[in-house]
Amino acid sequence: MSTRKLTFPSLFEASVRSNADNIALSFVDGKPLTYKEMDLKIKMVMQQLTGLGIKPGDKVALLSLNSPEWGLTYFAITFLGAVVVPMLPDFTASELQNILVHSEAKALFVSERMNSKIKKVKSEFLKHKIKIDDFSVIESTAKDTTVESTSTPYEVQEDDLAAIIYTSGTTGNSKGVMLTHKNISFTALQSDTIQVMGPTDRFLSVLPLSHTYENTLGFVAPMFYGSSIYYLKGLPTPSVLLPALKKVKPTFMFTVPLIIEKIYRNKVLATFNKNAITRTLYKFGPTRKILNKAAGKKLLETFGGHLIFFGIGGAKLNKAVERFLMEAKFPYAIGYGLTETAPLLAGSGPFKTKMQSTGPLLKGVELKIHEPDLKTGQGEIWAKGPNVMQGYYKDPENTKAVLTADGWFKTGDLGSFDKAGNLSINGRLKNMIVGASGENIYPEEIESVINNFKHVVESLVVQKKGKLVALVHFNKEELEERYNHLKDDMTNYMETKMEELKQELQAYVNERVNKFSQVQIVLDQVDPFKKTATKKIKRFLYA
Repeated sequence: MSTRKLTFPSLFEASVRSNADNIALSFVDGKPLTYKEMDLKIKMVMQQLTGLGIKPGDKVALLSLNSPEWGLTYFAITFLGAVVVPMLPDFTASELQNILVHSEAKALFVSERMNSKIKKVKSEFLKHKIKIDDFSVIESTAKDTTVESTSTPYEVQEDDLAAIIYTSGTTGNSKGVMLTHKNISFTALQSDTIQVMGPTDRFLSVLPLSHTYENTLGFVAPMFYGSSIYYLKGLPTPSVLLPALKKVKPTFMFTVPLIIEKIYRNKVLATFNKNAITRTLYKFGPTRKILNKAAGKKLLETFGGHLIFFGIGGAKLNKAVERFLMEAKFPYAIGYGLTETAPLLAGSGPFKTKMQSTGPLLKGVELKIHEPDLKTGQGEIWAKGPNVMQGYYKDPENTKAVLTADGWFKTGDLGSFDKAGNLSINGRLKNMIVGASGENIYPEEIESVINNFKHVVESLVVQKKGKLVALVHFNKEELEERYNHLKDDMTNYMETKMEELKQELQAYVNERVNKFSQVQIVLDQVDPFKKTATKKIKRFLYA
């Protein structure tokens, strides 16, 4: 890794010098900003902030969907030595209120689209509200909001706090993760050891920038390496995404498993299952591989034909979907990390992946399995490195619980290494269920079996009154379409069919898991599960 100073202003300035006229940020159908133009706009926003009295160490919140303005505002705040507090657009008004008060944010950049969410939000610390779309001041306690700064620029240091990231929290309690310039910059630069990126690369951003995964790997890293990033105006629905892929022809994309799993089930598998011949052929290994390879070529074309890196992280990838991607020769890559590690800890580049493994640890990071099981080698993953957070903001108790005195971070994830040094994740320690005879049951492993069953969209395994219960969200539309020739008594037929399907699913799962992981009850989860920004189910709501 470079010996350059690991701060945002230092690394971005070097990138501007090398890539001044290259496209930095743009909406898919918008007017692009070059690195030189972005640099000028960052300086203007910095001037506006210092004019409003924002000083090094002050907290400035950011609430907006992805846009070029999001990125340059993020840099403007942190270049000043102030601390950015990115907030997820899908946070509720009460969550936003809590974050603004807890972080003591003095200013808030908010998009016009999100402004209605925070109209009733009150914080005694909040002094200024700025519309991120055009940087006009919505309200401010400053007497003159046009005052320009004449103060000497602050020299940002590596260990200065850059961001407080409030986790969307599958446990129900958001914590403010404190990440320094060094934490994030280290990860951004080291991502190049998994896949080289540069000025000719084009990124299409589909995940929220307020999440560390997209923020570090899909924004900060490409900015340091001179790449171009394109944003969608709106959610990544097929009608928005498909034309964007055709126009941008991205070389890099970062996604979560749910996105590619939906594509596989709704497009690839659905196409093969429509025809009796291909449905039969798909059941046999040799012919399945031929079909998958052909489907992979079509899928690559759908993504614009130039993709070299399709990053998947945030949750474990379904085994059947990964087998498809591998056999399809699709350039997928797997990564593992947490918000607390900014985020990357391990990863494999395209065509170096090992089935159901996250790959080797990131160069410059230490990982170990704490107190591994003598039989399985499985235990809690502990991490140490320049990307480990400072701690949780104003929360010494929780900080002490996860950070050891000698700098190890307890991830809370259960994993093991194979002989080649590849890390595999088995689930979350806090999700582990203790069976009647003291056995360790990992719900994620059972869910991965359930999710491979026909017509299943997603599932969650919980323990209720000592029994393992599978909450299963079935694809009702798919089922109704399959049996729509029975319109006369469709309701009663569907009810009967659902009961049969649940019984069939229970037998299918229990044949494939160990004795103490067998499911006793299958319940129909009618509505989709509520999820975090990286599309992980909020387990605490269903436990």
